[in-house]
Amino acid sequence: MSGTAAVGRTQEIVYALHRLHLAGQIPDVPIFVDSPLAVDVTEIFRLHPECYDEDLQDFIARDRHPDPFGFDRLRYIRNVEDSKALNDLEGPAVIISASGMCEHGRVLHHLKHTLWSPRNAVLIVGWQAPNTLGRRLVEGHKSVRVLGEEVPVRARVEVINGYSAHADRAALLAWARPILRRLQRVFVVHGDPKPAAALAEGLREAGAKWVAIPAEGDSFEM
Repeated sequence: MSGTAAVGRTQEIVYALHRLHLAGQIPDVPIFVDSPLAVDVTEIFRLHPECYDEDLQDFIARDRHPDPFGFDRLRYIRNVEDSKALNDLEGPAVIISASGMCEHGRVLHHLKHTLWSPRNAVLIVGWQAPNTLGRRLVEGHKSVRVLGEEVPVRARVEVINGYSAHADRAALLAWARPILRRLQRVFVVHGDPKPAAALAEGLREAGAKWVAIPAEGDSFEM
């Protein structure tokens, strides 16, 4: 997971799996969170229950479990040796790993060991930037390069966009609108070309004096 994935998205997924586990709606298989950053962030979440949303507070209030981010089938992985050992697991398991675009971190080792087999499934959660390994998996490439090796993609690849950690156009405009008239320049630097153009146009309509979508090689004098 990327930083945005480790802050919020991991905890949402763990909480969803926790509820499914309690309801008996998923098989009784081990679940691992293999991301040191996500592990550390989850500890911070646990320290601040006053920040939980109403749904999470109701879940705790019903005394179904004192810790929404921990249950008996879930294990958080910190050290490298434990992470490597996951690749030798026998039997089914769920591994939540990093990074969000599948470009760096421990997810690369897990993909190298799982993509080749039709017995496995890879769930991509959230938007994947162009020209990344995650994007190539979403686009259905039959073979991808992982850690310098070409790996056939025989695993099933599924996508859930509902867990995206990014605000949508309306939320971004609502956040920016109160300060737009005080800004001399606004740069839209994240997103695919069409959504970026739509956001830029929305910013102009909302009162931004100057908006640009920088392309590779562009330079601006500030």
